[in-house]
Amino acid sequence: MAKSATTDWITLNVGGQRFLTCRSTLLLKEPGCMLARMFASQEHNMMPSSQDSTGAFCIDRSPKYFEPILNYLRTGNLIIDPNVNPEGVLEEAKYYGIDSIIPKLESLAHTHTVQRDAKPLTRRDVVDVLIGTSTSSSKDKSEQELRFQGTNLEGADLSRLDLRHINFKYANLRGANLTGANMSWSLLERADLSHCQMEGAQMLGVKMVCANLEAANLKGSNFEDPAGSRANLEGVNLKGANLEGSIMAGINLRVATLKNVNMQNCDLRMAVLAGADLENCNLSGSDLHEANLRGANLKDATLELMLTPLHMSQTIR
Repeated sequence: MAKSATTDWITLNVGGQRFLTCRSTLLLKEPGCMLARMFASQEHNMMPSSQDSTGAFCIDRSPKYFEPILNYLRTGNLIIDPNVNPEGVLEEAKYYGIDSIIPKLESLAHTHTVQRDAKPLTRRDVVDVLIGTSTSSSKDKSEQELRFQGTNLEGADLSRLDLRHINFKYANLRGANLTGANMSWSLLERADLSHCQMEGAQMLGVKMVCANLEAANLKGSNFEDPAGSRANLEGVNLKGANLEGSIMAGINLRVATLKNVNMQNCDLRMAVLAGADLENCNLSGSDLHEANLRGANLKDATLELMLTPLHMSQTIR
């Protein structure tokens, strides 16, 4: 090809997007890279790519990741927009042979990956999974179980979502908004739901053994399954939680921590509270008919306006 001065303008067609740049931009910063060799005027040049109908040199690569590289060749500064993944720019730098920025891009790509993995999942992340999950019947029930086990959902807005039959074991849901959500028959064993907003949540048959619900708001939530499955909250931490007006008939709260809990006007018929710590708990107006309170700590608990008398020696159910 004809040799031109380094001030000539060159048009590149990268993945369908055109970039206008000066020949010197491609030659001077990284003289050994592929782009420089394509337009070099000395013996080290390589054959340029084919040209489109406008004369632009075609390169079949991503324009999104090429733009930061071209700007680096222009200014010597690597600037990547927040919506551009450094891993993609790294791959392009390797392809074009821009060796001087590869170490920095490798560091950025690693940091980007760590930050992305450390961020809590959002409502959109959960909704996408729910939408993409088949609702068809399956012979193997385990194949249908959604698993969010051990995931970080701290502060996520999951209000009014259908979260039935989901495995949230060990999940971090601290401060999440679960108002009006349906979490029936879900597994929340040892999950952190402290400071959650769960007012009006449906919790039928839920399994929450040793979960942390400290200072959670479960006002008006429903744990009673008409079909007979019982919610299991054995060993749960509900210290300082609000359960006012909740339907908890038949619930298992054996050895649970219920210190300073507001349980006014709760339906606790046939509930298992054996060994539970109910110190300073407000049970005013609650129905504890046939509830098991054997070994429970009721120090300073408020038991006014009880619908039925307590039987502390009732047999454990």
